[in-house]
Parts: sequence; C-alpha cells; structure tokens
Amino acid sequence: MSDLYGVIVAPVVTEKTNNQVEAGNTYTFIVAGNANKIEIGKAVERLWDVTVKDVRTMRYSGKPRRSFLGRMARNANKGRRAAYKKAVVRLAEGDHIELYEVG
Repeated sequence: MSDLYGVIVAPVVTEKTNNQVEAGNTYTFIVAGNANKIEIGKAVERLWDVTVKDVRTMRYSGKPRRSFLGRMARNANKGRRAAYKKAVVRLAEGDHIELYEVG
C-alpha cells in the first residue's frame, strides 16, 4: 500500500488503550485488512515522526448482528458486523503520539 492514510484507518481510544499508552508507550490502531506489519510500522513512523520498535496485529471476524425485537424476531438477524484488523504499535522511549487535543 502506497497511501499512508489507507493503512491507518483510525486510532482505538479506550480506557485499556490509554493505560497501555501510559504504562508501555503502546498505541492501538484499526488498520486496513491487507496491510502487513512492515507497512503499518512505516506508516506510523512517517505520519507522526516517531520510531516504531514493535508491531503486533490481530484480526477480528464479523459477528452476527442482534435483532432489536428480542425473541419475537429470531429469524430477523440477517447480516453481520464488519470484520476488521487491529494493530498494537510500541514506540521507542521518549516518543509519543498526540491522538486528540485536550481542552
């Protein structure tokens, strides 16, 4: 993938990922499904001018959607949630990424 913004789709900002940022300088992103670890690392380095030490990836399959009517619509849950790929990127000491503005 040549497009940097096509590799990194969105940051994952949750309580767990915020704790990982504070404890181990580790950031989590939703990435393109066909991106590999090398492309993810290079995209993060170029976008935020940091040094990447480690990249770990996970694939999540799409789960069936739940129906809104409960037991009255047992056969109505046709469809699935979208599958996605997540990357956990560890940066070198002293580097950090500003994911969102505070204030």
